[in-house]
Amino acid sequence: MISKTLNSEEFIPYYSQYIDKTTDINIVQALQDNLQSVVKYFESVPIEKQGYAYAKNKWSIKDILLHLIDTERIFCYRALRITRNDKTPLVGFDQDEYVVHGKANNRTMDSLIEEYISVRNSTITLFSNIDSEAIKLMGEASGSKISVRAIGYIITGHENHHISIITERYL
Repeated sequence: MISKTLNSEEFIPYYSQYIDKTTDINIVQALQDNLQSVVKYFESVPIEKQGYAYAKNKWSIKDILLHLIDTERIFCYRALRITRNDKTPLVGFDQDEYVVHGKANNRTMDSLIEEYISVRNSTITLFSNIDSEAIKLMGEASGSKISVRAIGYIITGHENHHISIITERYL
């Protein structure tokens, strides 16, 4: 069981906004729980709201879902590299460019949800097979130190963060 017992050296303060939005259970369980709740949440978004953005230059709900997918892929890649003892510093990514070029509004919500499920199942498999030593490994991403277990909690907390924003500002 990989539980939420992070220390301040495992992530930079910026990520607290996501880690604080996770439950105090093991990472794999948090990922499984979010799979169900996130799918249900996005399935409930009315079709007329799916491409809606609450202000100019803000992402649509579809953009946000694809952002969650892209971010999860990138963070899992980071976790994989760190668990394989790859010491190469990993660069950041420009989330706004990813959203523009992802063209989520040209897709159906069903196709985005299907992709989310596929990525999440892969994430669950990855974290299910990380042992108690590898989960504690540290690497460097976006110029900062981060642990593999922090990455798992960031993934779920990041989703919870964006769902709160959608609920408050979009629906």
